[in-house]
Amino acid sequence: MRTNNKIYVGVGSVIVAGILFLFLMDSFIMPAYTNYNEGVTVPKVSELSLADAEDKLTDRGLRFEVAERRSNEAYPADYVIDQTPDAANIVKPNRKIYLTVNTEANPTVTVPDVVDLSLRNARIQLSNTGLRVGTVSFESSRFKDAVLRQSIPPQTVVPQGESIDLSVSDGLGEKLVTVPDIKGLRLSEAQQELQKVGLRVEEIEYEPTKEAAPNIILDYSPQDDQLIQGETLKLIVSERFGDQEESETGATVDTTGGTPAPDPGEN
Repeated sequence: MRTNNKIYVGVGSVIVAGILFLFLMDSFIMPAYTNYNEGVTVPKVSELSLADAEDKLTDRGLRFEVAERRSNEAYPADYVIDQTPDAANIVKPNRKIYLTVNTEANPTVTVPDVVDLSLRNARIQLSNTGLRVGTVSFESSRFKDAVLRQSIPPQTVVPQGESIDLSVSDGLGEKLVTVPDIKGLRLSEAQQELQKVGLRVEEIEYEPTKEAAPNIILDYSPQDDQLIQGETLKLIVSERFGDQEESETGATVDTTGGTPAPDPGEN
């Protein structure tokens, strides 16, 4: 019986000690460690100068860091545009507040030389410099996707975010191809035949005619038997005569409101 009593007393002591330890942890130790019941309300420092924002934050026991600088015409230079965390949030003392601050003007960058780079690498190079790719046009040249020209010369200083237009090789321009016979074909069929051999249509001129149905190829230029792949042609395409041409052939216009004129022979 005595042994059992000792066991019960020992187990009870462990339970009481555990409860006491949890109580101390919850009421004293953890609150002291985590600054429980201590909090600071983040003040609003956006739309203030950086110097004023610093004074306001340090007075509350908070730290700050300028995380980003960007241009915004609505604010003077060195004014706070944004903050994280936002105003009115409750944070621990000594918390760091991240600020976005207005610059005096748009930052400038130097345009890199992307000629002879692939289009993909040119995009990466321009993006890494803070520039954007504008219009991409293709021209006939030997090396496919190589940049042939850029709209703004290298080493030019421009505002960050400026667009650079690129002229890029389509990989054509070395091989001679036979020009298909497209006379008499419909326009859509002729374009398909030219596309098959790597030729392009540069211009379409329409010519009224009664000798062919509309949208038929009447002629083209140049009329060489062979052209360099990627070259362009001018197409002469038929279109129907307008109402004016038909009236000039002797057609009459009825102005009697639908009532036929009397035949003189009936009198």
